[in-house]
Amino acid sequence: MSEFDKGVFCEAAGDDTAVAICASFDYTDAAVAGVSSGLDVFYLLFAGAMVFFMQSGFAMLCAGSIRQKNVKNIMLKNILDACGGALGFWSIGYAFAYGGADSGKKGFIGSSNFFLSDASSGGDYIGWFFQFAFAATAATIVAGTVAERCKFEAYLCYSIMLTGFVYPVVVYSIWSSSGFITAFNDDPAFGCGMHDFAGSGVVHMTGGMTALVAAKVLGPRIGRFYDADGNKLPEPHTFPPHSVALQVLGTFILWVGWYGFNPGSTLAIASAASGNVAALCAVTTTIAAATSAVTAMFTDMLMTRKKTGETMYDITMAMNGALGGLVSITAGCSVVTPWAAFIIGIIGGWTYIFWSALLVKLEIDDAVDAIPVHFGCGIWGCIAVGLFAKESLVSEAYGDHGHYGLFYNPGDWNLFAAQICGVLWVIGWVGAVMTPFFMLLNTLGLFRVDTVEEEVGLDISHHKGAAYDLSGPTEDQVEKYEISTSQRKLVVPKDDEAPATGGDDA
Repeated sequence: MSEFDKGVFCEAAGDDTAVAICASFDYTDAAVAGVSSGLDVFYLLFAGAMVFFMQSGFAMLCAGSIRQKNVKNIMLKNILDACGGALGFWSIGYAFAYGGADSGKKGFIGSSNFFLSDASSGGDYIGWFFQFAFAATAATIVAGTVAERCKFEAYLCYSIMLTGFVYPVVVYSIWSSSGFITAFNDDPAFGCGMHDFAGSGVVHMTGGMTALVAAKVLGPRIGRFYDADGNKLPEPHTFPPHSVALQVLGTFILWVGWYGFNPGSTLAIASAASGNVAALCAVTTTIAAATSAVTAMFTDMLMTRKKTGETMYDITMAMNGALGGLVSITAGCSVVTPWAAFIIGIIGGWTYIFWSALLVKLEIDDAVDAIPVHFGCGIWGCIAVGLFAKESLVSEAYGDHGHYGLFYNPGDWNLFAAQICGVLWVIGWVGAVMTPFFMLLNTLGLFRVDTVEEEVGLDISHHKGAAYDLSGPTEDQVEKYEISTSQRKLVVPKDDEAPATGGDDA
């Protein structure tokens, strides 16, 4: 029996019954399309909310990693990341990132849809919401690095600059259809464009590179590499975190939020293809994070044992190793197999350790080790796509352009070249804009708090008091309590004393 062709049937329809049947076909198609569109909107709403919830993870992780005298300061900055990101991305950021994108042309920056003036449908609005959550994430990365010594005014300035201009230009170049290195243009660079599915480069490298420049210009915290008189310490001093519990809580919240970050970047879920991609993203994300955490912790343990002869397991290595693995898989989560995610996770753990040690050697003070996690592992994540991207998975996520990872097609360097160019572009653009920006803030005296404020803590000097009320009872109150308890007399019945019965025996 030949397959039924609805179009042929309706074209040949001559009687009222056939016309009615064809009308029902049209109604059903419209209803299915409506349901699919609504489902895709709901999916992005859910995924975007999970990405936005990552702000809670960043807040907990940053607060736990620093000293308790600066907790209110870093928490307020995390709140304002969300607020500033929302206003900046609504007014100009989203327009610069996607405005006027056309796959038939290439450009540098968007030029329309300011203040969402062109938005008219649920798809338009939810697209902004999902992308805003990513923009806020890029800004939050910087806050942790410069914690405990950065002025509030400087934070507001760089946060607006990053989410309103620097980050949107990176987005336009890689994610919009008009970008010069995007994979979504009709004539992509190298025949394939850069493949950064969920933002190892776009989000994490941009935030990480900004943090690197900021930390270098701002300088280290007092007592990290030099004493109060400016003399170099024999060994760098490590400031212990004030709450490991908050660090672990923040790490888990971020890990959970990544399931909105990576699978959500399919931007749809109603089709079988998008469902396949989202499911693969969830699996590769999990494997890379778990592998990287274990790799970083046990590698550090072996290095410590070789150096000191003691076996120690560092929970910080496990936490940041997991986050490094998550960043490493973000670019290629949709185009690599589970076994490749395992290898990416291993190298991601080593990448984090390398960059963390390199920063110490260069005397760059990162209060929460965000630069190794986001910048270092972000670079590796982009490069990994050029090695491990599988043909069938690339075709499903990006279309069949004929260029894949070197391990699958050793003679084809196109995708690898596109990834390298994308990495260099992000480093060059962010560095070229943010370096003079931070140097200007520093020259104007707007970047760093003074020595006294830094030593007493930013909570007291900038935010009306400490985050925790650690006061206890006074000595007089304790003395009064002890006197009152010593004067109490408790009458305890003896064992041979019979209790009163309340009446005579019968």
